[in-house]
Amino acid sequence: LTHQNLFGKRKKMKISAAAFLALLVSKSAAFTAPSLSVQYGASALSAATLDVAEESAAKVAATSDVKEQMVSGEAVIMKGGVEEGMNTDLEWQVKAAAEKKDDSITPGRYADMENSIALPFLPRPATLDGTHAGDFGFDPLGFSEKFDLYTMQEAEIRHARLAMLAVIGWPLSELIAPDWMLQHGCAPSVLNGFNPVSFLATAAAFGAFGFFEFKTSLRRQAGTEFGEKHRQDMSQVWDLGVAGDYNWDPANLYSVFGDDYKSRKGLREVEISHGRSAMLGITAFALWEKLTGHPIVENSMFFHPNLLLPALFIGYVAWNEIYEITPLNEYPIQIQYKNEGEMKLERLKDAVKSAAKKSESQTAFLKEKDEEYGITTKLFAAPGKAIEAAKSTYKYW
Repeated sequence: LTHQNLFGKRKKMKISAAAFLALLVSKSAAFTAPSLSVQYGASALSAATLDVAEESAAKVAATSDVKEQMVSGEAVIMKGGVEEGMNTDLEWQVKAAAEKKDDSITPGRYADMENSIALPFLPRPATLDGTHAGDFGFDPLGFSEKFDLYTMQEAEIRHARLAMLAVIGWPLSELIAPDWMLQHGCAPSVLNGFNPVSFLATAAAFGAFGFFEFKTSLRRQAGTEFGEKHRQDMSQVWDLGVAGDYNWDPANLYSVFGDDYKSRKGLREVEISHGRSAMLGITAFALWEKLTGHPIVENSMFFHPNLLLPALFIGYVAWNEIYEITPLNEYPIQIQYKNEGEMKLERLKDAVKSAAKKSESQTAFLKEKDEEYGITTKLFAAPGKAIEAAKSTYKYW
């Protein structure tokens, strides 16, 4: 071999070695950042070798990146020019769990509160943490800790629904029922007494309700439309679904605010709140008539035309537009202005003063027409005439 050929072969070997080193660097880039000065000494590289190696290292550095992906709340750092990929099965499981959690009621809305919201001076019962509709921690006698919670909820919603029917039927019967169905003008009841006809009618009604209770006490909810929705809604709480579920909604009112767990819980809360008010109301009806001997509809602003009831309603709406009560679980409980409440109050005062000045002539005109045609008298007499007309039809049946 001549010196020239030997030098040429050495040069080719150096270039081949440089390409080999660049290949090693590119393959290992996914595990270690490229550093030529550390791994390879400068004395081992010729000018041609260094150019090739630096070009490969630049390409690797340009394609290398660091990506952070959040999986189950933990940061996973991924390095390299080519993504190794993430665990798709784990990602799917985490996503499915998040969707399931977002599509159901999260238990323990008031779990961090020591005292009851309904009775701030009493401790919150352990089982009443705001998870269920209508749960405000009111249980001064501790029934929720002595008896099964689902059974208590079922009993409450049944009584609430019956009370909502009764609180309408009681005064309505006293207004339009024939006299032979009433007890001295009062609705027949345990405290007011019965006559033979009203007793038979009441016994038949209670018999029908009792048969309904018997047939539905062990009803099956699994597999029904609402049953499956309620099981999904309550999947983080228990597998019992929702108390009072009869899978009955002919008017499709249950989804009037949305077909999701929040809307359904909101409507259940409205129902049980109205039911509780009705239970208090029907109890008050019975006690009032027993103590006074007069029907509840007699001289009541709720059942006879008057100006007091609309005035109270307008005052209630106006008060809620201007004032608010601070949260009952925060001390001290205060009445304060709402946002822009003080400004609304000043505008209301100015409007009343302005209207009073303008209404003088209008009031005189209306008074003159009322005296001429008796408008007010006719308006107040219209409901009484309607009731008398309804009662006059009883002789035919």
